[in-house]
Amino acid sequence: MRIAKVVGNVVSTVKERTHYGKKFLIVQYIDQFGNPQGARQIAFDAVDAGIGDVVLVNVDGGAAKMLLNDNEVISNVTVCGVLDHYTFDGETR
Repeated sequence: MRIAKVVGNVVSTVKERTHYGKKFLIVQYIDQFGNPQGARQIAFDAVDAGIGDVVLVNVDGGAAKMLLNDNEVISNVTVCGVLDHYTFDGETR
């Protein structure tokens, strides 16, 4: 799992059959100080997150099946929680 910030939405009129009705987000991984880290990713949204939210991202394909309650969906990146705050090295952010 990784911490990321939601920076955008994905709109698609044509999708794979297993993706109908699912919401996609653009997430930017962040480091412990909130600085951007690495490339942006497209993620399934299992928790109704929005732009600006700091989220917990699961990078395991099995999580999407469980969180979206769909055994056919295939995804390596799934937003599985919205973070109110987190603590790193004794400091809450």
